[in-house]
Amino acid sequence: MKISNTNILDVKILEPKVFFDDRGFFFESFNKKVFENALGIIPKFVQDNHSKSSKNVLRGLHYQLPPFAQGKLVRVIKGEVFDVAVDLRKSSSTFGKWVGVVLSSENKKQLWIPEGFAHGFITLSDEAEFIYKTTNYYDKRSERSIKWDDRDLKIKWNGILKPLVSEKDSKATNFIEAEIFQ
Repeated sequence: MKISNTNILDVKILEPKVFFDDRGFFFESFNKKVFENALGIIPKFVQDNHSKSSKNVLRGLHYQLPPFAQGKLVRVIKGEVFDVAVDLRKSSSTFGKWVGVVLSSENKKQLWIPEGFAHGFITLSDEAEFIYKTTNYYDKRSERSIKWDDRDLKIKWNGILKPLVSEKDSKATNFIEAEIFQ
């Protein structure tokens, strides 16, 4: 597996080694030893999530506060998305910065997003299926959202200006008012 840095040190792109033949392909989407050796952390994944979205659907920017904060290992199994992580760690040198990566069923890239980040994505293809592992369980009371179009974050959602968002996401908090991590 190839591990690449992003412009936020703790957020990593993982590219599995894919084996193709006339039957199709095979790859390890997760290997605990490789993950530990490459990233120097031991994740304890407790939940897998799967969503399906139509073109221009934007989900996010979501996060959970401690003690229910979640690290996420995300990937696309059908279609293509533009995936975004925003650093909400006040003590970080990249606090308030974001990183965006195109994830697709074709490129098979995955993104590791540690605790302390808000996360969201927008569907670029006609539809996309998105799956991710989390290091903590969903907890409605600790769930928070930041506006996808927050003027301080200035996220460029791959040029899409009018995405389809949920009612919950349309009522999200501005970054400057958001509860953050120390």
